[in-house]
Amino acid sequence: MKNDIHPDYHKITVAMTNGSTFETYSTWGKEGDTLQLDIDPDTHPAWQGGTATLVDRAGRVSRFNEKFGFLKK
Repeated sequence: MKNDIHPDYHKITVAMTNGSTFETYSTWGKEGDTLQLDIDPDTHPAWQGGTATLVDRAGRVSRFNEKFGFLKK
C-alpha cells in the first residue's frame, strides 16, 4: 500500500438549519471547521413526508424555478 495517499480524517462540527450542531469525523475541510447545511431532515420534504417546505437560501430555489419552471405541470 502506498504511503500518504489517504485524506486527513478529522473532527468537524455540522450546523443544522434549526441552529443545532453536532460533532463528527470527516475528510471535509480542516480540523475544527463548521459545515453549514442548507437542507437537512428538518427542512427537506422527502424526509418529512412532503409536509415541510424548502428553505430558499440565497435564492437557489427561485433561480431554479425561473430557469425550469416551464417543466411544471
